[in-house]
Amino acid sequence: MASPDVTLEEKLKELQRVAEAALACYDLPARASATMINLSENATYRIDAGGRKWALRVHRQGYHSQRAIGSELAWLQALRRDKAVTTPVPIKGKNGELIQIVDLEGLPSRHAVLFDWENGSEPSEAELLGPFEVLGAVTARMHRHSQAWTRPKDFQRLTWDFDGAFGTVQHWGSWRDGMGLDAEKTRLFQRALDLIERRLKAFGKGPHRYGLIHCDMRLANLLIEGEETKVIDFDDCGFSWYLYDCATALSFIEHRPDVPELIDAWVGGYREVAPLSAEDEHEIPTLVMFRRLLLVAWIGSHAETDLAKSMGVPYTRDTVPLCEDYLAKFG
Repeated sequence: MASPDVTLEEKLKELQRVAEAALACYDLPARASATMINLSENATYRIDAGGRKWALRVHRQGYHSQRAIGSELAWLQALRRDKAVTTPVPIKGKNGELIQIVDLEGLPSRHAVLFDWENGSEPSEAELLGPFEVLGAVTARMHRHSQAWTRPKDFQRLTWDFDGAFGTVQHWGSWRDGMGLDAEKTRLFQRALDLIERRLKAFGKGPHRYGLIHCDMRLANLLIEGEETKVIDFDDCGFSWYLYDCATALSFIEHRPDVPELIDAWVGGYREVAPLSAEDEHEIPTLVMFRRLLLVAWIGSHAETDLAKSMGVPYTRDTVPLCEDYLAKFG
């Protein structure tokens, strides 16, 4: 997030300086250039040099510790090594480390990670049922790996449970700071959150329901190259309910009338790979509502990003009928 004391333009210039300084940490061809391609939790750059491309991630200050970033990379590498899914390949720096620390005078230290560039394109959104079935199957493969994988002893990632999202922790800030909230919407959203909290407490965190997941399994984080499906952007990976990955697939489109059909397609793909009980499936709408309200918080706390600007007040407004419908069906 941009500091309130620093304009977005100044922040972008600072990040560009960090990205360019980070290049010196790697054995790259001369005259490598860094072009920002995304600004969200982190800043992501396309690195061009010697006819090749890489992706450089400059981490947001204070969001993940070096230990947490290393844990993400450990799972990402294990998924690829064990042939569960294809994931990006992190590149070691000149010092032999995957995570580089960039120190520039007058700026806070930042972590940076370089990845091989992954070719491919996002699945077409012209027709979503097929891509959602693929997404469900890919997610199930990752869940099976997560359940079987022995994590390193120092493994550390964020916890995306109710407390982490809406309680004392609030990784993405308070939903009460969402854009366009008024007293009436606040009361409605609180009623929905009270119900979500009760239902998730009853649902529980048994090992078949809760574990290490991607936490942002949107179609935007899949790359299709020929017959191969790749998964990118593990920055949010952490501990949550397995079916939260289904909810994240619906991020920003939860209000679409075809959401039930998209969930059915996702579940169908998932069940081709791993079992999923009807009882667990029944709780997907609760996790969709959980995600929707968490994104209200994210938009409010990331107002400088293009995505937040594109969603803004209408996203909060369109959350109202979703809350009303959820309360009517599950309250």
